[in-house]
Amino acid sequence: MDIDAGISLQKAVSQLIKKLNGWFTETVKMLPNLVVAVFVLIVIIKLSHPLARLVGRGVMRLTRRRHIARILATMVRLVIVALGIVLALDVMNLDRAVASLLAGVGLLGIAIGFASQDLAANFISGIVLHFEHPFRLGDRVHLGDLKNPDLLGFVEEVAFRATVIRGRRGERITVPNKKILENPIINYYITGARRVDLYFAIDYTPDLQQAEDLTVKAVEGLEWRIPEHPVEFFYEEVKNTTFVFRVRFWTGHEQPIWLKARSEAIKAINKTFKAHGITMPSDVITLDFGITGGSSLREQLEGIKISLPVPQEEKAAPGKTPMEE
Repeated sequence: MDIDAGISLQKAVSQLIKKLNGWFTETVKMLPNLVVAVFVLIVIIKLSHPLARLVGRGVMRLTRRRHIARILATMVRLVIVALGIVLALDVMNLDRAVASLLAGVGLLGIAIGFASQDLAANFISGIVLHFEHPFRLGDRVHLGDLKNPDLLGFVEEVAFRATVIRGRRGERITVPNKKILENPIINYYITGARRVDLYFAIDYTPDLQQAEDLTVKAVEGLEWRIPEHPVEFFYEEVKNTTFVFRVRFWTGHEQPIWLKARSEAIKAINKTFKAHGITMPSDVITLDFGITGGSSLREQLEGIKISLPVPQEEKAAPGKTPMEE
């Protein structure tokens, strides 16, 4: 038994030495390729830094956002290093290792892609927003579904996944970048001006041109109006004896200025109409009894004699009550 155990141990040691010798021989054969592969990898890593900086500078010129340039430069450097590793493995004739590595990376990418489709879509949309510049920090915009008035506010942050705006009531609203690109974007700050539209209705007047001239003159005198844009006036509808018109003008894009200009325009038009006897319709029915230049309601009522018929009671027969008849 001891002799057999010794022989088995000797065979195992012999096989191990043979295996190590084979590995050493293969290593010596691969040593030139290994040196070349390491050299190639070092060169690629060295080149990745200036190339990444070059990409970062180009992105900085386009987007004017330092964090975007830094992130994209890092991504470029990682891609270059990954390509260098694949090239180094190929130089060492490790084709199977390269194929296995690429297959594993592909499967991992597919799995991550299915698991984070929305995240990837928002990320790509964020990159597009940073390059296209549809709005900037501080702009007053309407994002997402335009039927939703709550998505109106001031841009506070533009990230890769979502954009943050400050709503009209001071709330912080986070809108995914994917939804922003899928819907129209209204930016009130690009032109530097914002239009004010006002609708009025006036009662029947024999001179519509006078009402138009008075309205335009009242709006032209506003302090907050931008004079480069003329005041526009349109009659739009006729309802019985009521004429509906629209007047519009341009003012600053800031919300406080827009609200102030709108308020001042309403007050100016109302004051002008009152001064020239132009009335606007209301839900209150006014009865005119000729107070101006005529007689008062009391005088009219005093001149009317109202006589009510007095019913004649039937006379009952003598000695009988009406029931007995």
